Amino acid sequence: LFQEALQRIIATLANKNEELHNFIETLSHLLAGVQVNSSQVVSDLEEEFDTLFSILEESKESMTNTIKQEQARKSHELQVITAAKQIKDRVTMAPAFRLTMKPKATDNMTHLMVDFSQERQLLQGLRFLPVPRAPEIEVQDCMVLDNAVTVVWRMPVEDSKIDHYILEYRKTNHEGLPRVKDERCWELVDNIKSTEHTLTGTASLIYKHLHIYRLKFDSKFMNFRVRACNKAAAGDYSDPVTLETRAFNFDFDSSSSHLNLKVEECSVEWDPQGGKGLDSKVKGKENKGSAHLTNLKNMTRSGTPSPKRGSTTRSPAPRGRDRFTGESYTVLGDTSIDSGQHYWEVKALKDCKSYSVGVAFKNLGKFDQLGKTNTTWCIHINNWLQNSFAAKHNNKAKSLDVSVPERIGVYCDFDGGQLSFYNAESKQLLHTFKTKFTQPVVPAFMVWCGGLSLSTGLQVPSAVRSFQKTENGLGGSNSSLNNAVLYCFMICQIILLKM
Repeated sequence: LFQEALQRIIATLANKNEELHNFIETLSHLLAGVQVNSSQVVSDLEEEFDTLFSILEESKESMTNTIKQEQARKSHELQVITAAKQIKDRVTMAPAFRLTMKPKATDNMTHLMVDFSQERQLLQGLRFLPVPRAPEIEVQDCMVLDNAVTVVWRMPVEDSKIDHYILEYRKTNHEGLPRVKDERCWELVDNIKSTEHTLTGTASLIYKHLHIYRLKFDSKFMNFRVRACNKAAAGDYSDPVTLETRAFNFDFDSSSSHLNLKVEECSVEWDPQGGKGLDSKVKGKENKGSAHLTNLKNMTRSGTPSPKRGSTTRSPAPRGRDRFTGESYTVLGDTSIDSGQHYWEVKALKDCKSYSVGVAFKNLGKFDQLGKTNTTWCIHINNWLQNSFAAKHNNKAKSLDVSVPERIGVYCDFDGGQLSFYNAESKQLLHTFKTKFTQPVVPAFMVWCGGLSLSTGLQVPSAVRSFQKTENGLGGSNSSLNNAVLYCFMICQIILLKM
């Protein structure tokens, strides 16, 4: 007990030390930012005043030239250039009362005066720009659902001059306050007109016609911060928040697939050449994943009721590319499941002749085929010679009387002993296996004459989760009803015996 308490104290101190180190880094970053930003603001201010001085100088020169031109015009009109003889002749030839003695110009220059009173008031009224206050993110209203994140915020004081908001986000694997130095950079969404925004990402090709957009959750958390902007300036950032975005991430394990399969991280294709020319690549990948890496523990969703948290573990490569042979055209996922609820999707490439999707124990034999042993569960699609769509386990097949969807969703509830397959578009249930997983399982795939593409980093869809809750709820209700009927039957029996 003393040793466990000491370990907890050490772990707490280590966490506090990490938090303190991150806080000191944040202060240093802010101090450097103050210095840089202050210098930039002074430079901008000097530039603005220089521009204003330049405008005033140009206006002064232009107006001075106007005055000089007016002076020259009037001077020219008032000058008497006529000779004395011409004046004498004009007086002699014309009666005195007919002479024009009115000058053609006056000495008045007041029409060129400028009233600088308004400009003077404007210059005297120069102030720093009114900057919006920092918004406040409403964490309780934020939601992480169906691989989309909705962030909600409010202004501490109503500000009618706000024009738009800027939302910044960053993926991270660190819980708590954002770190100054992180593996990924901040990304931003500009020109948001309301006080909430849903971050979705790009549309997957299969869903573009439905306008369904999903983020890939390939990190445990995401940091968010927001700032308000008016027509003149952007305000301070809000206090950052961290939302949980755990999901099941894995790749095809290329180091242990059948030689006739060409494997990349998220795709696998049938290769009739038998892996020729891949030997050099295989040697370099044989040790991939040889160390255990526990990741994605306690998978859940923020903003929704939290299911039992689960864990997944990166699986070490059992051997080389002879892991599967014969007609077992199999490739496994590189991450095992030992608890929790997880979801992924698979899409068959065009004209794929035969493929299977499911899970298996990690000790699957090299000649074993999916669905033909008691340690594998799958649905199998055959488009060669005779079309078939069936659920397979322990060498038993159940034909499925539904059309084969373009994309298949796989839901695995390890603790509940349930493996379900869905139409990934409509969320129609295709089939459910109910069992008890006695060992960790890994996603398993078989493909022949075609290929598969894989989508991971997905939360359990809300439609699937709701269906599971409904199904479990009905099961519980039926059980309660059966118990009540049995109880009534026993009471009746006792009454009859007493009679």
